[in-house]
Amino acid sequence: MTATTDGSAQGVGPRAAAATQVPGALVAQSAGASDVQGAARAAAARSIEHLLSRQDAQGWWKGDLETNVTMDAEDLLLRQFLGIQDERTTRAAGLFIRGEQGEDGSWATFYGGPGDVSATVEAYVALRLAGDLPDQAHMARASAWIRERGGIAASRVFTRIWLALFGWWKWDDLPQLPPELIFLPKWFPLNIYDFGCWARQTIVPLTVVSAKRPVRPAPFALDELHADARNPSPHRPLAPAASWDGFFQRADLALHAYHKVAPRGLRRVAMNAAARWIVERQENDGCWGGIQPPAVYSVIALHLLGYDLGHPVMRAGLESLDRFAVWREDGARMIEACQSPVWDTCLAVIALADAGLPADHPALVKAADWMLDEEITRRGDWAVRRPELAPSGWAFEFHNDTYPDIDDTAEVILALRRISHPDPRRVDAAVARAGRWTMGMQSKNGAWGAFDADNTSPLPNRLPFCDFGEVVDPPSADVTAHVVEMLAHEGGAGHPRTRKAVQWLLAEQEPSGAWFGRWGVNYVYGTGSVVPALVAAGLPASHPAIRRAVRWLESVQRDDGGWGEDLRSYREEQWIGRGVSTASQTAWALLALLAAGEREGKAAERGVAWLAETQQEDGSWDEPHFTGTGFPWDFSINYHLYRQVFPLTALGRYLHGEPFARRAARRAGAGAGAREGG
Repeated sequence: MTATTDGSAQGVGPRAAAATQVPGALVAQSAGASDVQGAARAAAARSIEHLLSRQDAQGWWKGDLETNVTMDAEDLLLRQFLGIQDERTTRAAGLFIRGEQGEDGSWATFYGGPGDVSATVEAYVALRLAGDLPDQAHMARASAWIRERGGIAASRVFTRIWLALFGWWKWDDLPQLPPELIFLPKWFPLNIYDFGCWARQTIVPLTVVSAKRPVRPAPFALDELHADARNPSPHRPLAPAASWDGFFQRADLALHAYHKVAPRGLRRVAMNAAARWIVERQENDGCWGGIQPPAVYSVIALHLLGYDLGHPVMRAGLESLDRFAVWREDGARMIEACQSPVWDTCLAVIALADAGLPADHPALVKAADWMLDEEITRRGDWAVRRPELAPSGWAFEFHNDTYPDIDDTAEVILALRRISHPDPRRVDAAVARAGRWTMGMQSKNGAWGAFDADNTSPLPNRLPFCDFGEVVDPPSADVTAHVVEMLAHEGGAGHPRTRKAVQWLLAEQEPSGAWFGRWGVNYVYGTGSVVPALVAAGLPASHPAIRRAVRWLESVQRDDGGWGEDLRSYREEQWIGRGVSTASQTAWALLALLAAGEREGKAAERGVAWLAETQQEDGSWDEPHFTGTGFPWDFSINYHLYRQVFPLTALGRYLHGEPFARRAARRAGAGAGAREGG
């Protein structure tokens, strides 16, 4: 059992009585079945029962969102910085971090991945805070591994910022980020709205930290983590002045010089403006954007500006961070970088509906009510680029009214349309508002990003400060595909904007036949998203793009019948479409094949058989591998509900047909009946 952050438990507790009712026909059909279809029916029935048992009494689903130990390490470092550490939390965090260490002494950023210098440095420091000593075997292995790879100097900027807070790194040896950035107008290059929403929420508070340069007394030294103790922070050579890297490196040198002479009055006004910006974006639950990193840096920045820990803003912020903690049965404490109830709920609804759960089932209606209540009704930062657009949409998290995202909004609409709600006018009104908002967020090239329109500036990624992850939000194939599928469902397949998006998707197809996956791993996810969308938008299964995609999926199917793709595919071509078979990735491949009319094909049958064979007795699937993406390669996610919802969706579509095909058949039948009646 895994405890949720609100204190309830998943899989137990009060549930709607009808929520565990599985359609009798599904159970009856599964009895004694030995062929692929029979095995699929049995697996679907077990999966439905398992998924229904995990619904919260309020109507939502949420699986753990697992990332890597930097979340846990930075939580301990924050507590040390603020002086609020406690023995129970420190002990539990240490227990979790130790359990994630690899045999070579390093920590990876995803299951089965290679060791990562920054993650290992942060984990090592956190364990020192938890009382582990440098000469203990596991610590000695870690420090030796770090030194062999360049020491602290080889870690990312964010890691060295955390170390600078305690004097373990020099502020002068970090890229400068001036708070005066807040004054740059929206049309000026490198203004804060040129950054993706997750980056701007982090950068604004870090400008305050960069200006204040605080140093708390270090509780111990970290000499053992320097590859060269005589020169622990070597300066990196400058790139040629004519290059972008060279230009920004020299600009950073100029900003360091400016830091020494910055007018105090101007700097004070800039930091106060940054503080107002931060406070205005605090959510009702105390968090910022529903994600942990901006919340951590916002708390530090406000504290440096004089907000004491008892201030309502600070108190709410710290309480929100506690809700990111997942306490495990062994006493370990894992920190989620984010929580995904809206995303998990709409995907669970789609899975259950496509698997044959009646559209008016109480569990689905309750989920619809919860999702409808979560619709966003106020403007956020997206309105900077779209000031005339009326607010709507859905965010990813429990509370995040500032940053609705386009991907969630499209999938919520698709989920709501699968439910027979007792108040259809309420659903229609919400879908209409959200549909208009989504259409209005289309970028100039015809596609959609995740949070903003036309967030495509090439400059932010060039900054010396930005050496980790994506800091802009350009359109992606997977998000665009989900929007196209939604628009087609709403009768907009022939709309000029939809056609423009379809053309963009066709142009984005790789020579192999696959599509890149921005928010899921990787080409299997992109292809599994795009093919159903193109078919829904009217492309025939015989279209050359669809056939190329099918051939690619068949070529990367594993011998066991499943599909898997390692996160290293984001960096290394030989990993594209290659990896250990996983339930979620096998399901994504099946969704594409089924949409392409390959239900009777050997590849689809082998994939369905693999899902049925690997299902556990309780109706779930096990999936330790990370198949979600925060930043390609740099930040990976294991969504614990992916392994449940996507296999059930694939099984349902294998058994009952692809939803758009069913609707088309119903419309055709209704038309024939009307003609006969006439």
